Amino acid sequence: VQLQASGGGLVQAGGSLTLSCAASGRTFSSYVMGWIRQAPGKEREFVAAISRSGGSTYYADSVKGRFTISRDNAKKTVSLQMNSLKPEDAALYYCAAEPWGTWHPYNVEYDYWGQGTQVTVSS
Repeated sequence: VQLQASGGGLVQAGGSLTLSCAASGRTFSSYVMGWIRQAPGKEREFVAAISRSGGSTYYADSVKGRFTISRDNAKKTVSLQMNSLKPEDAALYYCAAEPWGTWHPYNVEYDYWGQGTQVTVSS
């Protein structure tokens, strides 16, 4: 599966952004999809993940209640709605895909990665 992330940008603290990830390939619905972020000088951090059907979602404590992950298997897309953004949310955000059988909740190890989209939050 190939992934293309978009939607990043500059936003003021307290603002909102929606990240999107478009996938190619015939088996999108067989993958757990996740969003991972990495700030300069820091390790990759799990943000959110969604099950194959979209029925289960997982969030890092730092974004719970502010971010919402969703997917549309017919359109082969996954989105991350980010509200009440904070300066500490600034990072390069990656969408990623992992087969269900090898996926672990809250992990940052995924088999397939998009190119990343930059989110900058001004205070």
